[in-house]
Amino acid sequence: MKPERAPKPGKALRVALLGCGVVGTEVVRLLSEQADDLAARVGAPLELAGIAVRRLDRQREGVDPALVTTDAHTLVTRDDVDLVIEVIGGIEPARTLLLEAMKAGKSVISANKALLAEDGETLFAAAREYGADIYYEAAVAGAIPLLRPLRESLVGDHVHRVLGIVNGTTNYILDQMDTHGAGFNDALEDAQALGYAEADPTADVEGFDAAAKAAILAQLAFHTRVTAADVHREGITEVTAADVSGAQEMDSVVKLLAICERVPAEDGRNGRGVSVRVHPAMIPRSHPLASVREAYNAVFVEAESAGSLMFYGAGAGGAPTASAVLGDLVAVARNLVGGTSGPVEVTYAQLPVLPMGETVTRYYIQLDVADRPGVLATVAEEFARHGVSIRSVRQEGLGEDAQLVVVTHRASDAALSATVEGLRNLEMVREVASVMRVEGDE
Repeated sequence: MKPERAPKPGKALRVALLGCGVVGTEVVRLLSEQADDLAARVGAPLELAGIAVRRLDRQREGVDPALVTTDAHTLVTRDDVDLVIEVIGGIEPARTLLLEAMKAGKSVISANKALLAEDGETLFAAAREYGADIYYEAAVAGAIPLLRPLRESLVGDHVHRVLGIVNGTTNYILDQMDTHGAGFNDALEDAQALGYAEADPTADVEGFDAAAKAAILAQLAFHTRVTAADVHREGITEVTAADVSGAQEMDSVVKLLAICERVPAEDGRNGRGVSVRVHPAMIPRSHPLASVREAYNAVFVEAESAGSLMFYGAGAGGAPTASAVLGDLVAVARNLVGGTSGPVEVTYAQLPVLPMGETVTRYYIQLDVADRPGVLATVAEEFARHGVSIRSVRQEGLGEDAQLVVVTHRASDAALSATVEGLRNLEMVREVASVMRVEGDE
């Protein structure tokens, strides 16, 4: 049975907070400092009912110790709690706590990209069953208002593509490699020193963080169930100085991109499926994403009627993420005061997620070759054998320094990958020195 949603007039709405790290501490600060403004915007005061943490002995500046507890289960099911904010991250116990909260009639706000990308279906089903709201703007791109436009503003449109930089750590590293000539390891150390990267940066540099965000974006954009496991993922640990230099010679820059595309059927109607991928790629410096510096995020949304939209801003950090959490909190609280519910997740399209091999892309390939007659013809023949058309080719250096730089036209990723393997087996190719996808200049 769904609970009564509207509280009594004038009654404060009580908020339970799960997690009090960098983001959680900022949420507490904003709830206190902006209490009057928030009450005016919601139509009722917002009060912290309790804060669940793993350890009680940690110092938390600005946090009332009387509110802190390690019993998260009791907190989220208390009768005096109306809303639950989750910023602890990870899969468990976050999933169980959110499900318990919704079963108890509480609406929830989450910043948990990993959980939403892995098992959003369970959370959304619980929200429908128990009449609860679930909002999660902070899960992707920090303070940038991105999910709500996809979820609400563009719901009457037909989104074709979402393309963007959704991980600040990798963008900082690649930006340092491009603008200062830094090596990958040095740029990573700088990112860690500045707090952009964790001590264990695997989730960022191997693309797991961006892949989770891409899954959430694709699901909202295409009304199709997409999980992190569906996303083709490549990180930036293999990006070399040669890759960055090659991009510079093409007046391009290397970025880690999240790309979500609706792939049309051959008859041009409806959709054949969706392609969701995260990988480094070269984009021309004339493209707006090329100018996204340091740890900033930016995302393009291409829709049939709205055209191209760009969202840009701080993609991580305590204060920006807390801003997104508070925005969701106000929206959910307003729904509660008004006795209404927010939009539910819909996956009516049920489009298949296509394998990476079917994705159509372009490639930049740099070959160290023997400097003798017939090399170019042999290389071109290998491309032709796999049905890949060459857009441009140039030779650099002589003798032992001879190189061929090839840029292809669009072809299936499977054909391009087969071409690269074929090139590696050619006797006159000493090394395939650099391979990079090319995006953004269609």
